Amino acid sequence: MSGTPSVKETAERTAAVSFTELNARRLGPIRRFFRGHPRITDAAVVLGFLILTLPNVLPGVGLRDGSAGLAPVAVSAVILMFRRSRPLLVLAVISLLEPVTLFFSQGVVTLAIGIWAALYTVAICHPLRTTLLATVAASIPAAGGLFVLPSGIMGEPAGLVWLVSGIVVLFLAISAGIGITVRRDRAHETELREWAGRNAELASAGERNRIAREMHDVVAHSLTVMVALSDGAAVVMTRDQAKAQAVLGELSATGRHAIADMRRVLGVLRTESSGADLQPLPASSSLAQLLEGFRSAGLPLHILISGPALPADSAFQLTLYRIIQESLTNVLRYGKGVTVVEVSIARTGNEVAIRIADDGKGSMGPAVSQGSGQGIAGMRERAAIYSGTLECGTRVAGGWVVDVQLTVPESGNQRGKEKDDRPRSTGQHHPGAARGRPAASEDGLPAHS
Repeated sequence: MSGTPSVKETAERTAAVSFTELNARRLGPIRRFFRGHPRITDAAVVLGFLILTLPNVLPGVGLRDGSAGLAPVAVSAVILMFRRSRPLLVLAVISLLEPVTLFFSQGVVTLAIGIWAALYTVAICHPLRTTLLATVAASIPAAGGLFVLPSGIMGEPAGLVWLVSGIVVLFLAISAGIGITVRRDRAHETELREWAGRNAELASAGERNRIAREMHDVVAHSLTVMVALSDGAAVVMTRDQAKAQAVLGELSATGRHAIADMRRVLGVLRTESSGADLQPLPASSSLAQLLEGFRSAGLPLHILISGPALPADSAFQLTLYRIIQESLTNVLRYGKGVTVVEVSIARTGNEVAIRIADDGKGSMGPAVSQGSGQGIAGMRERAAIYSGTLECGTRVAGGWVVDVQLTVPESGNQRGKEKDDRPRSTGQHHPGAARGRPAASEDGLPAHS
């Protein structure tokens, strides 16, 4: 079994550490110390019990009435050390010792402090129903012990015993209430920690998916174009050295752009500046350069752009860039006998429609995937970010088509309204292209515009 922690475990641990630090600052140094050292806390509870109880015992040591309370106090102090592991048992023992202690000490010694501490622990460790039952059960011997005292000890008036017993019950209720509140707060802290862990896990998964999507787009596109260029260079190497060198230069440039894009994707992980643009824009972010690169690889592109200018939003432009890049990469990789690839970008109001269609004879449906199989899913994810949709499939006349609808972000709505709405066409039809096998001219070079 691998010793490498899973992403879920790492996320939960990171969230727990962050929440623990935040909670520690809220608690303060004293509470933080005692919560982190439970044994010291237990010792402090026992010490406090003895300090508050022994003054009533020590003056009577050696006397019959005073010495009788020393043994129950000692027993209670010992069993209070086990209040965390056996809270109900500790509460039961101290509660039963209380009337015995009151009777034999003639009301001089009481174990009330120990009962409060034990009941507080019960309220922390057990649910509300159990706590309420334990409070009632502890109140019976604690308050009832006052009624077993010899007559005259409580003095006058006669109703004083009822008043004192009521105070005893009240303090027990207060102890239980404090414990219930602490238990509720700790349960809330646990829920927050779990919530933080789930959020951290979702954030990690989302970031992994985003990086994987970017890496897929960079690697799939660049390697497909590089394979196409290298195939073309191999064909013309012995025929035309000059053209072969031009193709190799384009191959080298594509590789450098791919490396630069990968560095940008990985650089997003290292940035700590809150004002930094976290979108890993490609090295050659110009759509025209992208299309020209596909032309160099052999795709016969015909481009039509209409409507107002696209928004200057970098994230929106990256989405547009990557969708077109992935679509044309699939055409280059899978298409057969492609004679034209139509790329249409039309903006109407707040909607942008993208259409990439080819007339190839091949179909990407039954074809064996040469990539990760996540390209179309990644395009759908990108489109969904802008409330868009993506539909793709085979054309009736042959070939493959990708239709995308995107909604322009609000920040970019006004920028395009002042632009003209005239169609802009660029590119020409180029004969012969193939997905995976670029169309070649008579001398074997990929077709260029």
